[in-house]
Amino acid sequence: MQETLIKTGRLLAVVARLSLWFSGAGLVLMTVLIAWQVFGRFVLNDSPSWTEPMAVILMGWFIMLGAAVGIRQGYHLSFDVLLMVLPQKAKLVLYSLSDIAIIAFSVGMVYFGYSLAVLAWEATLPSLGFPGGVAYLPILTGGILMIIFSLERLARRLVGLPTARFGETELVDE
Repeated sequence: MQETLIKTGRLLAVVARLSLWFSGAGLVLMTVLIAWQVFGRFVLNDSPSWTEPMAVILMGWFIMLGAAVGIRQGYHLSFDVLLMVLPQKAKLVLYSLSDIAIIAFSVGMVYFGYSLAVLAWEATLPSLGFPGGVAYLPILTGGILMIIFSLERLARRLVGLPTARFGETELVDE
């Protein structure tokens, strides 16, 4: 079981790395688009109408992909003062409860992200020509990745493998 989780962890590490690269590329592209918007508005006196909605869509992607990777790497929000005084087994229980809460929240993201995408799909984003549901796909995708990464963390903990926590080094088996 541990060997299977280690192999799965390696695959998910690739997914996380790709997500982080896409997230970073989206951030850079959004910055370029906003710079073009400002240049067009103040220098050319003719700002393109499509840059702002595209930048907002890119922002949704890099936020959701980055958040999912942050969950996998143990950078999600936590209140660790109590953990400093608890024994290791109690810490593992609280870590698992945290991952279960993240899964519950992520299931809501997937459900409502999907619902919003379906409801808005028939509308068209006027300046881009994309279906309106495209704006909600980052919520759906980010939620799916958060569920997968949290389930991986729970499974690793269940079989005694380490999971990353804020401030710790990378896992050695990745």
